[in-house]
Amino acid sequence: MSPSRPGKRGAEEGVPEIPRELGFKPLLKRWVVERTFAWLGRNRRLEKDYEYPPEVTEAWMYLGMIRLRVKRLARAA
Repeated sequence: MSPSRPGKRGAEEGVPEIPRELGFKPLLKRWVVERTFAWLGRNRRLEKDYEYPPEVTEAWMYLGMIRLRVKRLARAA
């Protein structure tokens, strides 16, 4: 350990130190998308994609989101 730099074992002279931010910072938009997919996964028809035309799957996704919204509105009222 160098007496001029206590606590910096193995640090080489002239190499800049990389600043680090402490703590966990989640990516907000990714978290929103993952959470939404988890909510939609609770619907039996959306758990696996069995529907052939993509329009049918899209319709089931709309129905799943409508169901979530109606439940939230009913709870808020």
